[in-house]
Amino acid sequence: MDSEPDAVQRVVKIRRDYNTWVARETIEDYALRFTPRSFRRWSELRVANTAFGVASFLVLEAVGATLLVDYGFLNALWAILATGLIIFLAGLPISIYAARYGVDMDLLTRGAGFGYIGSTLTSLIYASFTFIFFALEAAIMAYALELAFDIPPAWGYLLCAVVVIPLVTHGVTAISRLQSITLPLWVLMLVVPYVFVFAARPGILSELAGYGGEHGVGAGFNLHAFGAALTVGIALITQMGEQADYLRFMPEKTATNTRRWWAAVLVGGPGWVLLGVIKMLGGALLAYLAISNAVSIQRAVDPNQMYLAAYEYVFPDLRWAVAATALFVVISQLKINVTNAYAGSLAWSNFFARLTHSHPGRVVWVVFNTAIALMLMELDVFQALGKVLGLYANVAIAWMMAVVADLVINKPLGLSPPGIEFKRAHLYDVNPVGVGAMGIASLLSVAAWAGAFGPGPQAFSALIALVTAFVASPLIAWATGGRYYLARQPHAAAGDGRCVICEREYEADDLARCPAYQGPICSLCCSLDARCNDLCKPDARLSVQWAWAMRRVLPEAAWPYVESGLGHYLLLMGVLAPALAVLVWLLYQQGVQLLGTDGAEAVEALRLAFIKAYMSLLLVSGLVVWWLVLTHKSRQVAQEESNRQTSLLMREIESHRRTDEQLQRAKQAAELANQAKSRYITAISHELRTPLNSILGYAQILDGDDAIPPHRRQAINVIRRSGDHLLSVIEGTLDIARIEGGRLALDVKPIDFKDFLQQIVGMFEVQARNKGLSFRFEPIGEIPPVVRADGKRVRQILINLLGNAVKFTAKGSICLRLTYRMEMATFEVEDTGPGISQAEIERIFDPFSRGTSAQGAGGAGLGLTISRMFADVMGGELTVKSQPGAGSTFRVRLFLPQVRGEVAVRELPRNRVGYRGERRRILVVDNERVDREFLITLLEPLGFSLAQAANGHECLRVLPRFKPDLVFMDLAMPGMDGWEVVRRIRAGEGGAEMAAVPVAIISANAYERGLHSDDNDLAIGSNDFFLKPVQVVELIDWIGRRLSLDWLEPNQPEPPPALPVDMVYPPPEVIVDLAEQVEMGYVKGILRRLDEIEALDAAYAPFVAELRELTRNFRLDAIPPLLDKARHA
Repeated sequence: MDSEPDAVQRVVKIRRDYNTWVARETIEDYALRFTPRSFRRWSELRVANTAFGVASFLVLEAVGATLLVDYGFLNALWAILATGLIIFLAGLPISIYAARYGVDMDLLTRGAGFGYIGSTLTSLIYASFTFIFFALEAAIMAYALELAFDIPPAWGYLLCAVVVIPLVTHGVTAISRLQSITLPLWVLMLVVPYVFVFAARPGILSELAGYGGEHGVGAGFNLHAFGAALTVGIALITQMGEQADYLRFMPEKTATNTRRWWAAVLVGGPGWVLLGVIKMLGGALLAYLAISNAVSIQRAVDPNQMYLAAYEYVFPDLRWAVAATALFVVISQLKINVTNAYAGSLAWSNFFARLTHSHPGRVVWVVFNTAIALMLMELDVFQALGKVLGLYANVAIAWMMAVVADLVINKPLGLSPPGIEFKRAHLYDVNPVGVGAMGIASLLSVAAWAGAFGPGPQAFSALIALVTAFVASPLIAWATGGRYYLARQPHAAAGDGRCVICEREYEADDLARCPAYQGPICSLCCSLDARCNDLCKPDARLSVQWAWAMRRVLPEAAWPYVESGLGHYLLLMGVLAPALAVLVWLLYQQGVQLLGTDGAEAVEALRLAFIKAYMSLLLVSGLVVWWLVLTHKSRQVAQEESNRQTSLLMREIESHRRTDEQLQRAKQAAELANQAKSRYITAISHELRTPLNSILGYAQILDGDDAIPPHRRQAINVIRRSGDHLLSVIEGTLDIARIEGGRLALDVKPIDFKDFLQQIVGMFEVQARNKGLSFRFEPIGEIPPVVRADGKRVRQILINLLGNAVKFTAKGSICLRLTYRMEMATFEVEDTGPGISQAEIERIFDPFSRGTSAQGAGGAGLGLTISRMFADVMGGELTVKSQPGAGSTFRVRLFLPQVRGEVAVRELPRNRVGYRGERRRILVVDNERVDREFLITLLEPLGFSLAQAANGHECLRVLPRFKPDLVFMDLAMPGMDGWEVVRRIRAGEGGAEMAAVPVAIISANAYERGLHSDDNDLAIGSNDFFLKPVQVVELIDWIGRRLSLDWLEPNQPEPPPALPVDMVYPPPEVIVDLAEQVEMGYVKGILRRLDEIEALDAAYAPFVAELRELTRNFRLDAIPPLLDKARHA
């Protein structure tokens, strides 16, 4: 199997972060991709209700009123019915596919014959539909505010536009909630005025049927008038796009919800047009009602005036009628304008994402769409409703019917692939089926609408667009063989996958295989990527399709210019110039209409002004387009250079990879050697620690024995300090490996700082004196008595520095200076030795390195290395200043917080001589007899019962018989190591009652402690692990904690014995006499008085016996508390 080629592109972090941000759907609402099944959790009813809310828009009534006024009732009636039928039939397949595949109108258009870039044009058409209707609806609401509150239209427009934005920012969830809350009130306020109108004027329908319109078309049917009215009404077909934007959230159709699913699709899809037809007819009725009530025709087509005329029949008081009208209009327009703003944000998101490969967020396009609508409101577009919708209908119908034709003809006949493919990676940029059908139908229908084919076709321009697009789409699909639908066949994917760029999980339908990044890519990241150059479909890019099309129509001599900047410039200007012409023409027509008949003489001047404006816009657009073309070419050159550099870099990376493999092999060999070294050091450490355990252990015992004479105690201290120093050398060798491996743990606890310093000073005063050097200790400021630190590490740092000073200083002096401020201790070791050159200062801290002045001196060269490492680990620093020939000064700064008051007294090591309570049993397991004897010698004087075992098997035999309260276990034992013994104890081999006995490890293996974790099944934590040589104080403290002992200390008074609760006491007058004898301390008098009390009553015998025992032991101080208790008994 051939290996896959290397990825051309690499994912940079900024791109991944950006795409991940865009993919957050809390606000984005799947703006650039299909709605995944996991999100489609709403009920069918909720989705249908949300989509059906669009039927509230009052433009329906305005359209019905406009058709009535312009073309008479009969023509308006048939046009409205035909409009409803066409929109229902066209909207049904759109709704079904949107609900079935979870796609919005833009994605549906892509897969229904338009291609990836071809649907950009329809996104622009769709977006323009949303802001046009947003402007119309908001203008109606602004007029309602003016009617009710006298708010000027300019401020009303702004208010009506801005109020929608916060309702749309959080997407369909907030919109659905709004539609559900407002539905009951809206339906009630819609129906009530019609009920009152029909009740008051039962013959109004017959009057309406005879209305011939404003222009005298007549009450009869007129084919031309019907066609013109149909062109205006059918423009509403684009509303089906907004239905699709909601229906994409419909849950999947299953066997259990089939009926509900189809009902919801019908209601939420084309079902709105059924109510829409009724509302348009209602608008015609209300317009006639307003006209019959002496309202001018220009104002009668305003929905505010229509419903005000109707509500006057409900409320005789005009103020109540105005309030009801305003409330109904505001609710209706909010319900529809949240949809217009939402759909517009989706359309603009898709439009600009494909053109710019970026997406600032859907909310940005909500504001953008609202701003455009606000500008249009200032142009008073409501007055030009008929003309604007008449022109717009032709293009919109051509688009919609091209989509419908693909869904109902091409797909069933196999002319297009089944399903809806929406991903950029699989689509041609332009599919001539949809784009061609829409283009042909738009040109013919717009030409007919403009009167190019005479008055007959002009009236039926909408039908021309409908039929042409519906017929042209399958014809073009058949002619092209349907090969422009898919640029490559989608890969069959099983289950969800992770996008290689944004690294988020997506459903299989939303992923495609990307050769540029050599991995699955989601449709969103694919749309936003601008660097891949469509590597997945090189022959389906717009530039390739454009070049191929131009070669078919241009002579061969012109082919080189097709791919040039000039060719791209002419293409863009060929699209932009007509678009600007249409826009300027619409504005010109609006201006002419505003001038009216009274401004006929100004029309020519207005026409010249618009021509000049158009030429100016064309010039500016030409410059901008040329700049864009040059920028695009520059970006292409930069991208090609970037790809070339990336290729070179990848080759360099491959070379480094091979080098890295060689380094890894060398590293592995070094690690094996290092492991061998570690094993050797571990073995040596174990052999050294075992005798040291006895030396230091007995030295600690003797050091705490008050019977040792003072002159011998000094010798014991020397033995102990020397042993500690040897131990620190061993620890230092191991600590380097621990620090490098990140396994060094500090043992921070309170230390007697003054005693600690005195030991250090005492140690090196002797060494300096023996070498003929003067030694000074200079404490600066107040030194705290107790600090919290790892005493062993601090001691080792100072010993290393002072030891070097003594070792390398031939004459002069050594000074240890200590400054303590704000819990920071600064130690300075200053000597008058040979000094260190600047070139050697950093090197002396490397392992096994030494300066030139240290050559020939003893030592391994690890002291400074270990000292700096310890200082770094403790959060401090070790620095040096030196001048050759003048000496050196080493400065150590450490954080040593002071321990104050009772905490210091409580936490400092204390001398224990025993404990209160029952005798506790301890089992010592160690193969070294000397180590066992040391622990027995240490613990027996404290009152413990001890047993010993020389190996694991003997331990398991002794355990059930001795039943210890805790066990001290060595690890390195013959036959069965300590870990195995503990496992067997936990398994119950030493007796079930012994399975939970506390166990402490006492071992010379330092690496075992570093590798040990608190999280194990043996119930042995890191605090239960002691290294040889054992620190006596730490071991005694641990025993006290595990057995909850109440320790006895020297000169500590014993508490008075507790008397039994049921003891009988003599009367108070007898106790007073006894208390006098106790106060005098007269032992014989106390004993005689106790005999007298015992003779009084035999019940006093226990009381007398207790006090007699205290007296005979001369514990007279314990008697008064008992007498006090007896007095108050």
